[in-house]
Amino acid sequence: MRTRTRALQERIHVKLSVIVPFYNVQAYAPDTLRSLAANTRPDFEFVLVDDCSTDGTLAVLEQYARTLPGAVVVRPEHNRGLAGARNVGLEAARGEYLTFLDGDDWISAGYLERLVGAVERHGCDFVRVDHVQVTGVKRQVQKAPQARRDEVLDPRDGILPADRATMVDYPYAWAGVYHRRLLERGALHFDEGLRTAEDRPWIWRLHRLADSYAVTGLRGVHYRRAVATSLTQVGDERQLDFIRAFDLVLEQLADDPDAELLLPKAVRTYCAVLVHHRRNADRLERDVARRLRTLSAEALRRMPQHHLADALDAMDAERAAVIRRLRGSLTAVGAR
Repeated sequence: MRTRTRALQERIHVKLSVIVPFYNVQAYAPDTLRSLAANTRPDFEFVLVDDCSTDGTLAVLEQYARTLPGAVVVRPEHNRGLAGARNVGLEAARGEYLTFLDGDDWISAGYLERLVGAVERHGCDFVRVDHVQVTGVKRQVQKAPQARRDEVLDPRDGILPADRATMVDYPYAWAGVYHRRLLERGALHFDEGLRTAEDRPWIWRLHRLADSYAVTGLRGVHYRRAVATSLTQVGDERQLDFIRAFDLVLEQLADDPDAELLLPKAVRTYCAVLVHHRRNADRLERDVARRLRTLSAEALRRMPQHHLADALDAMDAERAAVIRRLRGSLTAVGAR
């Protein structure tokens, strides 16, 4: 599906492609699209991916695309999930730079021009930014965990240290802009088997495959939290995909020349997320909560055990106790 503005857009060099997946967000899509309209430029394109919505989202996109310069509406043949919808957008995008936005979020007026200005000024592979978290009427600035701002840095250095929050703990794909050469290098596509936590292996791959990055204090993205349609709010088996996501991180690192340096960070983060989900198991459906316990125990068995032992030694007593109980649960089941 193409909008009539596409033919005109193809005649000019596209500086920036904004990839925006939508799925059943009819109530929020107008805010998102109005914010894009406040960010147009002749060399910007907006790739609006309707992931086979079953409400009125597609009609909203088609209506706005008639007047939104640079807009193209893309609809896959079947629902692909957020990871797949982003990949559909990547395949359609023609920009020198690429960025993302979710279909229930919005950006400040003029933000995209400032974002492109930042990455061109630094001349690096990608730039990461802060954002504004929106919960109802509450607004809270969330900063990327990198103190060195507006300097070109080595992305691998952004992974460590293992004992502090780092750039791989800030996985939001929409919090940045990326040069097309990263797409050609295989650093920007998402793992489509993941229905949640798709940003986790993505951010690790990005920091491993890119050569340079910078962090700037831009905060134009407004990220809605506690939205009923968000997958972060559901309690079904999709929540368990974080386990597969972190398994993919460990698989990526298996052949990395810096594996022994980076694995402690991956294992500690994996454990921290396991503890988080275990503590929030009461939000899950009963059968899903039981599966979480079993799958968590199996995940701990798959981890490099010497790195897991080090991670346990470094944890506070409460979190370490959760991990040890999870490890013990698998032994108890096997002994029956």
